[in-house]
Amino acid sequence: MTKAIRITETGAPEVMEYVEVDLPAPGAGEVLVRQMACGLNFIDVYFRTGLYPQPLPGALGMEGAGVIEAVGANVTHVKVGDRVAYAGRPLGAYAEARVMPADILVKLPDSISFETAAAMMLQGLTVQYLFRRTFRLQGGETILFHAAAGGVGLIACQWARALGVTMIGTVGSDEKAELAKANGCVHTINYNKENFVERVKEITGGKGVPVVYDSIGKDTFIGSLDCLSPLGMMVSFGSASGPVPPFGLNELATRGSLFVTRPSLFNYTAKRDDLETMAAELFGMVESGKIKIDINQRYALKDVAQAHRDLESRKTTGSSILIP
Repeated sequence: MTKAIRITETGAPEVMEYVEVDLPAPGAGEVLVRQMACGLNFIDVYFRTGLYPQPLPGALGMEGAGVIEAVGANVTHVKVGDRVAYAGRPLGAYAEARVMPADILVKLPDSISFETAAAMMLQGLTVQYLFRRTFRLQGGETILFHAAAGGVGLIACQWARALGVTMIGTVGSDEKAELAKANGCVHTINYNKENFVERVKEITGGKGVPVVYDSIGKDTFIGSLDCLSPLGMMVSFGSASGPVPPFGLNELATRGSLFVTRPSLFNYTAKRDDLETMAAELFGMVESGKIKIDINQRYALKDVAQAHRDLESRKTTGSSILIP
């Protein structure tokens, strides 16, 4: 048996229960991981509320780091005693230990702690595919990135700086603006005080930006389109304010033949070779010191409801983790 978070219905943070669950021996292609830290991400809220459906009763959490304690048949790339980290399905990272597929695990360098790994895998791999694959930044571009002081945002600030990219970031307070700037964001826009579309046009001399990275969704989508230069790309990779409502394709044509994509990390990491390449680049950026992972909130696993409340009320900055 082990302690884990389970839900029997979707809804408010209170639906999450801290319970004992069975811990079977790993089967073929599986391993047992003793978790040292679990990641906390907004996608967890989507599954808890039912925005992203799953069969019930269900588990939560998509990211963690720990040590392999047992290995099932046909597992060759990891062994008992390996330090590992992961981000991906199946859900269930909110647990002291879990039996899980081995194919989403990557070996963790000794120089990176379990807590750092749990705080960065999902967010860091997200920035990797956004910047290196979805719209490959070469350096010299000016881009717009929403929620620049969040966990993904602060990694994006640093990665943009390392690439020689001028990042414009939206934030919700002056304090978050300072945090984003300290991490490499060149221009910040407090959307509670300023119109971000007007400010982007002002910063770019009316040209707009070639790409917008938007995890907010409903509240910022059309404004983000208005920030793009002709032939620009709208990258909608989250729905913190709710899903983007239906819109006519002519909205793209009238703004300059724009592109829109709705990517997901799990499509980008579906191939083992891609996962290892992406993780290696992320680990390299962290080991080089170009990216520092700020863990600004730590919660005991049993206090996960408070962690979700803080996340949804935008009280958190940087990365947050749960300690089993």
